[in-house]
Amino acid sequence: MSTPNDDDQRPGPAKRGPDLARDALNAARAQSAARKKTAAQNPQANPKGRRAGSAASLQRRRWSGSGPDARDPAPLGATMKRWLGDVGAGADLTKATVLGRWAEIVGPDIADHCEPVSLVDGELVLRAESTTWATVLRGMAPQIVARINKEVGHGSVLRVRAQGPSSPSWRFGPRHVSGRGPRDTYG
Repeated sequence: MSTPNDDDQRPGPAKRGPDLARDALNAARAQSAARKKTAAQNPQANPKGRRAGSAASLQRRRWSGSGPDARDPAPLGATMKRWLGDVGAGADLTKATVLGRWAEIVGPDIADHCEPVSLVDGELVLRAESTTWATVLRGMAPQIVARINKEVGHGSVLRVRAQGPSSPSWRFGPRHVSGRGPRDTYG
């Protein structure tokens, strides 16, 4: 007998570029909100036990010069890049940008025959519609990396790994025992 909750647990269709980008952006926002909440609950203590705004916590500079200083004005782009690095959302925003703008970045010719699956540690995994297209994508990997880095930012993608279409897997769960699997139970 089926309950209403059984339908909620069935896997839906595989998510594509814009849906993956939206999920990555929502995860980055949730992670940032959790980090801010944790920081508000546990303010960092001053290592010397002084109040943050007290005159005793300010260190006197021994010299002043005309060279660059941390107090100098900085371009907005550099400030935003440093802020994104501190918050830890830079990788998530890069992932959301690449997955969301995939067809726009690589063009319709390539986007019609493959889709991005993941972007982790600079490695972009593409799933091609056929093994032939996977081979073509492996040959075009340097051009694809250059085009993405030109559009999104230098160093966003370091390498591309192309996969062919996947066949159904009989492997479920994190543990696996080698052997014939379900084939020995048929007939």
